[in-house]
Amino acid sequence: MSRDQTQQQRPVAIVTGATAGIGDATARALHEAGYRVFGTYRKLPATKAPGIDYVACDVTDDHAVDAAVREVLAKAGRIDLLVNNAGVGLVGAAEESSLEQARSVFDVNLFGVIRMTNAVLPAMRKQRSGRIVNISSVMGLIPSPFMALYSASKHAVEGYSQALDHEVRVDGIRVALVEPGYTRTTFESNALAADRQSEHYALGRANAEAVLRNEVAKADPPEVVAGTVVTAATATKPQLRYTAGRDATTVSLLRRFVPTSAFDKSLRKRMQMPA
Repeated sequence: MSRDQTQQQRPVAIVTGATAGIGDATARALHEAGYRVFGTYRKLPATKAPGIDYVACDVTDDHAVDAAVREVLAKAGRIDLLVNNAGVGLVGAAEESSLEQARSVFDVNLFGVIRMTNAVLPAMRKQRSGRIVNISSVMGLIPSPFMALYSASKHAVEGYSQALDHEVRVDGIRVALVEPGYTRTTFESNALAADRQSEHYALGRANAEAVLRNEVAKADPPEVVAGTVVTAATATKPQLRYTAGRDATTVSLLRRFVPTSAFDKSLRKRMQMPA
């Protein structure tokens, strides 16, 4: 069997933000699981993962998204899986970000998901099959102080994904959420800083940044999240939510069973908030 014939028989996946961290690990894991993987990038990586096809795509640009999906369809003929991973972090008090900055976060974390999803749905509907896995966050369940806009964007992804899953099941398409906790990536160092910082929040923000650095340093590697994505992508009967890693699983269970007041107190202590 020729290489081209082998590729035509493999399911086809698109992974956004596939050049580093969770996206890179996910692209590699899906390749190992038998997918032909197209990884999107804004800046071409210096080192390319073997077996991955790279496609330029800025998820905030309608034309770039449409062009990337057309390129994948031209090369592979189908799209079986979309992993919406591209995202941006922001550390700062809710009041410390301008509306323009808030919009920029949502443009990547929410509207980028919507753009990519709208672009692949016609092909999946024509196939009568497909899977969309959206990378959310445990902060899509549990908002964290000084991560208000990031948390809000992930809450929006959660609501969007749940509604979408109901709407597209009739077409043989399913939607799943993967919710990582802290993950050992460059998320913390690459997160945006609030664009109108206030001295009023300086201590709380500094504490939140220190907690984030410490938690990321000892967190699960991105391969743990990637493995969860593969599970969500390949499950015969997919769940709506998959927590990824020990931290996310623990927080999800605590939120479900611990009284709200006790959970609130524990969260404030962990984030070094004043009593």
